[in-house]
Amino acid sequence: MDLGDLVTKEGIVPSLNATTKKQSLQELARHAAEMTGIPQRDVFDALLQRERLGSTGLGRGIAVPHVKFKSLKSIVCIFARIDTPIDFEAADGDAVDLVFLLLAPEHASGDHLKALARISRLLREPEVLAQLRSSRDTDTLLSVLRQPATPHAA
Repeated sequence: MDLGDLVTKEGIVPSLNATTKKQSLQELARHAAEMTGIPQRDVFDALLQRERLGSTGLGRGIAVPHVKFKSLKSIVCIFARIDTPIDFEAADGDAVDLVFLLLAPEHASGDHLKALARISRLLREPEVLAQLRSSRDTDTLLSVLRQPATPHAA
């Protein structure tokens, strides 16, 4: 699975203004509601429930909150740059400034895992992380996210 199949211009938030994990999830839920038609409160509640299972802060300033919904027909991916890094309770303790929100259909476990793996591979590339952190332009961010992963990052 390629991120180019998942990330659209509509799904890029180049400057998310949030000062807490909860506030960032609220903003992401609002954006997800606009893209999917799922009520914002439902998205937010699902995200909070997922975070109670364990933080989706992966480390290195990256978080990948992910939830499933029966009503979705395909995976929706939202990428956000947080203006000022926030505590996301990541295992390494690093504050988060890059967030991928994945919303998947309940029946799409395989595709959901492939999307998570693709994000993980992409974000292991220091050059990609630097490009994502240095740009606030939607088109540039989209281009970076759509580039193929290098073989050494697999």
